[in-house]
Amino acid sequence: MSKTKISDYDPLLFQGIAHRGLWNDEYTENGLKAFKNAIDHHCAFELDIHLTKDGELVVCHDGELERTTGKKGRIEHLTLAEIKSDYRLHDGGEIPTMKEVLELTNEQVPIVVELKVEEKNYKALGKKAAEFFNDIRDKRKITFISFDPRALHYARKAPYTRGLLLIHHRYFARICRHMNHYLDVEDVLVDKKAVVSYRKKGHPINVWTIEKEEDLVRVAPYVDMITFQKLPLERVREEIAKYRK
Repeated sequence: MSKTKISDYDPLLFQGIAHRGLWNDEYTENGLKAFKNAIDHHCAFELDIHLTKDGELVVCHDGELERTTGKKGRIEHLTLAEIKSDYRLHDGGEIPTMKEVLELTNEQVPIVVELKVEEKNYKALGKKAAEFFNDIRDKRKITFISFDPRALHYARKAPYTRGLLLIHHRYFARICRHMNHYLDVEDVLVDKKAVVSYRKKGHPINVWTIEKEEDLVRVAPYVDMITFQKLPLERVREEIAKYRK
């Protein structure tokens, strides 16, 4: 797979990525209010997409809705109409569709889109994602990530960068790392030899999810992008700036 250039990425991605939007005690994660807060702060943000029973893309981290709405229900077992009529986020907002997020954002800031595979739907999800984002004018405004390389494989026809998510117990799937443009690694992996070597070859590294000051300081020298939560955006950007030319 061809190597990407820094110019293939929106510059805001290198200035901090708000995990599930810029959420707080007032704005629920992965809700339009949290995304609007990120936009207002001119900050890139990450979100998670699922396929509903009727094949629509909705934004939520968990497949199960109870944690963010207080009511049980699995996204993949519900239609979009059922989700919209029967569920509300803790901040009172609706569970957004990906279409609603794009309308809100209007390409003002880049979005890191995580493909959340449930019940082995990696093919349907990857293909839907590839088709859905066709109308984006600035192709740097979207980048795909997933723990499931198969979903990224089926999304590969879309003209967007792709990052493979890695967690410690799934450390460095060698056969998968060359299929994507960058790695999106858990913070404990940033200084591992294989990750450092991969970055030296010109592939960007993103790290997730940084929420403590000491972890921010520790990972910043090793990565190009930082996905964060519960930290002030200004502090994240201050630390990032120490290692940017």
